[in-house]
Amino acid sequence: MSEPLFRSLDSAAMADEIRRAQHSVCYAAPGIHREPAKAMAEVARRIGPELITVCLDFDERVLRMGFGDLAAVNSLREAGIIVSSTPGLRTGLVLVDHQGYIFTPTALYLEADHRPAGAPNAMRLSKDQVTEALARLSPAAKAIAIALAKTDEDRERIRQQAVEVPSQPVTKDQFATVQKRLEEVPPVQFDVARQVRVFNAYLQYVELKLSGAAIQRHRLAIPPSIQKLGGSKDLEGRLRTTFDLIEKGGKLSSKALEDALNEIRKNFTPSLGKDHGRVALKRAKPHLEERLEEFRSELKAHQKRVEKELQGQLDESRKQIVDYYVPRVVQSPPDAMHGQFLEFSKDEARTWLKGELDQVFPKADALIQKMQLDVRYKDVTFETLNQKDFLRAVKEAFPRID
Repeated sequence: MSEPLFRSLDSAAMADEIRRAQHSVCYAAPGIHREPAKAMAEVARRIGPELITVCLDFDERVLRMGFGDLAAVNSLREAGIIVSSTPGLRTGLVLVDHQGYIFTPTALYLEADHRPAGAPNAMRLSKDQVTEALARLSPAAKAIAIALAKTDEDRERIRQQAVEVPSQPVTKDQFATVQKRLEEVPPVQFDVARQVRVFNAYLQYVELKLSGAAIQRHRLAIPPSIQKLGGSKDLEGRLRTTFDLIEKGGKLSSKALEDALNEIRKNFTPSLGKDHGRVALKRAKPHLEERLEEFRSELKAHQKRVEKELQGQLDESRKQIVDYYVPRVVQSPPDAMHGQFLEFSKDEARTWLKGELDQVFPKADALIQKMQLDVRYKDVTFETLNQKDFLRAVKEAFPRID
């Protein structure tokens, strides 16, 4: 039975192939992982490092994508193997003696480097293709191909073939520069980064914030001159040392809006706990956006209602305070009135009270702000997954989803 044309070739399988080498090894790819590098170092001690050719795209960005490992490159250099750099190289090629494969390199940022046998990523080359690949890859590989040729005719044919892949040996300074950058800002843990992508396909953090609508929370401080007149239970809950400008249950209150927004939060954005915030299923996002658009319409109508009626509500609140205190002022005029008025009837009492309240009572224009709903989406991050209780919190928030 003939050897299969396609096969699965991960780092472990590649290392097995390399360890069988008797004459030469040639490796070209964006980067190299530790297992094949370790196998090459072992072979180098047996057949000599000069018979091993390695071409990589030796670049910080390539290592951050997980195409290779800096420690693997270092182990090759320590074994005396010359590592050359070919910028932009993305094809994978491994040649052992007269056998070889072209393969798709694995970026650990995207997937793990453990491939099942039934998931081919490599294609076997013929002997002539192996020889031609050696001849055209680099001067060092070409020299190996010439040395392995069996006839003068084959050697001459190889000499006539031009090297097509430009490369330069990785220098000591070049290696040190990349090493320093990776030490300063280490690459992400690739297994966690892959999990982040999985969760990002399902979940998004959501922050919903309503601003400028809670007119009922505005309070004013009753002037000390009025506080001294005493109080009663008639305006209990509103009139103490401070005064609620708008009744909490009134039609200008934002309570109904806040209740509606809380209902949206409850239905679409379950909480993962105080340390994580709220998340929404991306699949439910169109429905969430539809509800939020309806809410914005309600908010816009509420703002128009507030702009139209707020000054009347403030005037009514002001009138309640004045009406309440007029009898007390008439009965016992404060010293501040004695220094300004000759009479102390109800009219003078109203005039004095209104003057005191003018100093603290706001106008409607000063209270009306732009009412808006702020919606912020944030993706799950590497740091999020590193928190110990994140996965447990997700399972509790979405018990019906695996």
